[in-house]
Amino acid sequence: MKKYSLRFTLLSTVDLGAGSHLLKLSLPIEAGIFPEMAPGQFVQVAVPGGIVLLRRPISICNVFPERRELWLLIGRVGKGTSILTGLPDGTSLDLLIPLGNTFSTEGISRPLLVGGGVGVAPMLFLARQFSAAGIRPTILLGGRTASHIVLREEFEALGEVHLTTDSGELGIEGRVTDHPILQQGSFDRIYTCGPKVMMIAVAKVAESRGIDCEVSLENTMACGIGACLCCVEDLVGKGNTCVCTEGPVFNSTLIKKD
Repeated sequence: MKKYSLRFTLLSTVDLGAGSHLLKLSLPIEAGIFPEMAPGQFVQVAVPGGIVLLRRPISICNVFPERRELWLLIGRVGKGTSILTGLPDGTSLDLLIPLGNTFSTEGISRPLLVGGGVGVAPMLFLARQFSAAGIRPTILLGGRTASHIVLREEFEALGEVHLTTDSGELGIEGRVTDHPILQQGSFDRIYTCGPKVMMIAVAKVAESRGIDCEVSLENTMACGIGACLCCVEDLVGKGNTCVCTEGPVFNSTLIKKD
């Protein structure tokens, strides 16, 4: 899939609560062709202002080619993301796009999508892809509190949604691995993205049940093209591997779980 360096225009920033913000971007007509993108891929965003030198890797949350629109879900955790989530509408943003590989969906008819925190971003794009193919996915979202579960209405429009919160104020009390749907549901593949400890726990359940599982890693990245090596993950049977170029999506059997 061809990669581009493009300047998108910020349409709006939606404060979703609990530090999560949804950036809606548009690619101007004069920028040329709207690039093809797929669930699991990410972009590298240059932070305006010159204070933060390194680009920020952000998962692609949703894409609307017909209106040349891109959604990015960003958690405000540091200086770079604080700047990105505080920009005025109309700001021009420089993106390297699209980067990384994608989820494997061919032949899958009973998918379970498991997301936590801002890790729900690629799950929304993936749910939309399944829905467009006539498949209504099962979706399991987890968060510390109700306010940490974002984009719920968007997910409910695409699939059957189940929820967990550590506080028990929404859905099942506990972690996503405590939900009966993960322990008992019938699926031909499980997809997950979120905190690494959550993904490993989900992968262990999937593997114990003989269900194929793909995880989308969220390692720290700087260049996005395999040059800086800061995103390297030690994979089973493969050793040190650049997540930005070989991933971020991997079969769960490649992830070390101890």
